[in-house]
Amino acid sequence: MALLAPSAVLLIAGYVFTPEASFTTFSNASPTPTVTASASALKPIDPAAFQSAVERAAKKLMVPGAVILLRTPQGTFRATVGTTELGTARPPTTRDHFRIASNTKTMTSALIILLAQDGELRLSDPVSAYVPGVPDGEHITIAELLKMRSGLYDYTDAPELAATMDTDPGKAQTPQAMLDIAFRRPPTFAPGTSYEYSNTNYVLLGLVAEKAGGRPLAQQFRDRLFAPLALAGTSLPAADDLSLPLPYSHGYMYGGTAYALVDRPYPADMQAAARSGKLRPVDYTHQNPSYAAAAGGVISTADDLATWIQALVTGKVLNPAFQRQWLHSPQAEDPAAPPDGKKYGYGIAYQRFGPNASMYYHGGELPGFNSFIGRDMDNEVTLVIWTNLTLSPGGRTTAQALLPTVLNQVYAGLSLPTDTD
Repeated sequence: MALLAPSAVLLIAGYVFTPEASFTTFSNASPTPTVTASASALKPIDPAAFQSAVERAAKKLMVPGAVILLRTPQGTFRATVGTTELGTARPPTTRDHFRIASNTKTMTSALIILLAQDGELRLSDPVSAYVPGVPDGEHITIAELLKMRSGLYDYTDAPELAATMDTDPGKAQTPQAMLDIAFRRPPTFAPGTSYEYSNTNYVLLGLVAEKAGGRPLAQQFRDRLFAPLALAGTSLPAADDLSLPLPYSHGYMYGGTAYALVDRPYPADMQAAARSGKLRPVDYTHQNPSYAAAAGGVISTADDLATWIQALVTGKVLNPAFQRQWLHSPQAEDPAAPPDGKKYGYGIAYQRFGPNASMYYHGGELPGFNSFIGRDMDNEVTLVIWTNLTLSPGGRTTAQALLPTVLNQVYAGLSLPTDTD
């Protein structure tokens, strides 16, 4: 579950809810089911109770700092916990910048679809038409990259990447260097025959966007996504830029980079040392994120991400025809899963997590930060969660571990397990 891979599974009211993470899809997808909005689906939000519930859950996870931004028809609610930097007492805010990791994929996919709207590419095009040297690239379509159905090896699984990032954390990486790592390994399945979350897909899509759009990815993000929505706190930094704009949160994780990149579990003695305070988390704030590129390199704020996911899901980014394709793109990751199981589409996941609630969502995980963004169309709920600790001592991805606590505060009739240890 790398900073670019699916995060830990949450069992919610009988449903498997797996926010896409790590720097975390499909032609011929069946229409996405909708849920009829119910006037009784949402609880009245008590701000004090909301804050207290988040504080209790965050304390169990031992996160230095956390932010929850919630928009509902009742209004906007914020819960903040802790500090943006260990050893200080500066509380986090919804304006603080942090690394959003795989939530970047929602932006890369939107740009690709805008280029399709413009006629600069077709989702049925083979990736070989834009990027040379891709194994079996003439049989891998843009749509299959978007939906994680290419079969290409995920470069963040490669042990040499984590080793390099630990020994030279400031090193700038190129998309081609990441592809070289991936292409040294054989594909895991034939294109279109299965699903597997792979950051390689989205690094490729970044190169496709640059080829089709004729401009650098960061410039296209700014001109086509960030500026039109007034996302002034959102950017894709240059490969040699280790900074974050002010104000920002530091980001922490116990142990080496591989614990985020390949979901290596913490050994029991390490868990015990972290819980006792004998092991302190490492500050990963300025580790170079260039390896993430179009798969997970963007910096943003909670305020901007709430605006972004709401605009994307409600049709303010794509035209009506392509918006319908986007909404209907999620396809079951596991064909044998129940109908309400997790689906992944064009850079977005979808799932029901209760009888009156469903959400389009994504997650992000990299060394130092964990986050979740989601929009419930039927009940007009927008949710952003970020934390500045990637994994709890028990190995939980921390933003996703906070999710049941938040949902219990929002939706009537939900009583989700909230054990965050």
